[in-house]
Amino acid sequence: MGVTRAEEKTMKYLLLKHYRGAPASVNDIPMDRWEPDEVTAHVRYMNDFAARLEESGEYVDSRALSPSGTFVRSDGPGRPPVTDGPFPETKDLVAGWMLIDVDTYERALELAAELSEAPGAGGKPVREWLELRPLLGEPPTVTE
Repeated sequence: MGVTRAEEKTMKYLLLKHYRGAPASVNDIPMDRWEPDEVTAHVRYMNDFAARLEESGEYVDSRALSPSGTFVRSDGPGRPPVTDGPFPETKDLVAGWMLIDVDTYERALELAAELSEAPGAGGKPVREWLELRPLLGEPPTVTE
């Protein structure tokens, strides 16, 4: 019996955009205080960034997240408790994410830094902190 693992040529990373919990961005004006054209410019930058990565084959997916959310856990059959706290919830922390598929960790860092440059209030770069998280690979497959 041997253990094999498919050889991966690239690595997937999750870029997480935070509402709070990360150090303050350089242009630290909350988006709900931006002018409509500033929000439009920010979203355009994000879409253009994703389109470039799609062309290069490095884009997997991205989404902005709704601020609403619920914690759910099983307390046994038919009894899922639901709560809106007191836990720190992702709806309060994570604004959105982008999944990329790149050749190296250094490339992932480069892309995260570029995404951090999205324009914000006054058209100035937000320079927000993004959390870069590698996805774990597939578990090994046991063969005989």
